Amino acid sequence: MRQPAVSPNLAEVSVEHRGAVSIISLRRPHKRNAISDGVMAAIAQRFGELPETTKAVVMTGEGEHFCSGLDLSELKDRNAVEGLHHSRSWHEVLTNIEFGTVPIIAALHGAVVGGGLELAGACHIRVADDSTFFALPEGSRGIFVGGGGSVRIPKLIGAHRMLDMMLTGRVYKAAEGVTIGLAQYHVPAGQALAKALELAERVAQNAPMTNYALMHGLPRIAEQPADHGFFTEAMLASISQSADEAKARVRAFLDGTGPKVKAQ
Repeated sequence: MRQPAVSPNLAEVSVEHRGAVSIISLRRPHKRNAISDGVMAAIAQRFGELPETTKAVVMTGEGEHFCSGLDLSELKDRNAVEGLHHSRSWHEVLTNIEFGTVPIIAALHGAVVGGGLELAGACHIRVADDSTFFALPEGSRGIFVGGGGSVRIPKLIGAHRMLDMMLTGRVYKAAEGVTIGLAQYHVPAGQALAKALELAERVAQNAPMTNYALMHGLPRIAEQPADHGFFTEAMLASISQSADEAKARVRAFLDGTGPKVKAQ
């Protein structure tokens, strides 16, 4: 038995294109951007409809919060089989985001809680402003993470930190979250979107094949035995550097016309 198809609620997930960067925003501020089935279906559709001109995506939330997680009102009548298919549907959407065609930078503010943290964890770079707080309250609610959090979050912070968050309800503020690996950047309140856009514009300038190799290769190499990882790295390096754009960039560096690395 499969879960019935859910119509995407596109009014609650918007997309805006700014050159090579697209901004996908959750638009349920009255629900702290909690994710319903319709919202998750809309997220999948918005990512699936990105134009070829999009080279990077910024994921954000309208209002005071990024995302407070699963809309728990949808749990009340769900049986075990429906719950299984619901969880697997989240896995499909978030895996397609993580292993899609373009890098995603999450602009975090306010609540990044439960399923919101699972959504953020499927993004590649996370920027937390000073209002951000991270939590996994499922343990206190008698439930378990179902959107891939038990796979992705331990890779960011370790299994025992996640265990602590779920057992005790521990909440991490922005600075603490960056320190333990829940985000890579910490900015003043209200500046997460601007920083995420700055990073996305920089990422969009990379050779597309290099971005693709990084997104798809690094997570897999990290889980491979060393000899398998070395082989995968060699394959990705050879494919990436064979692209015409990569060759042009190397030539520009060698003849002095390309950008140089500088302290920032």
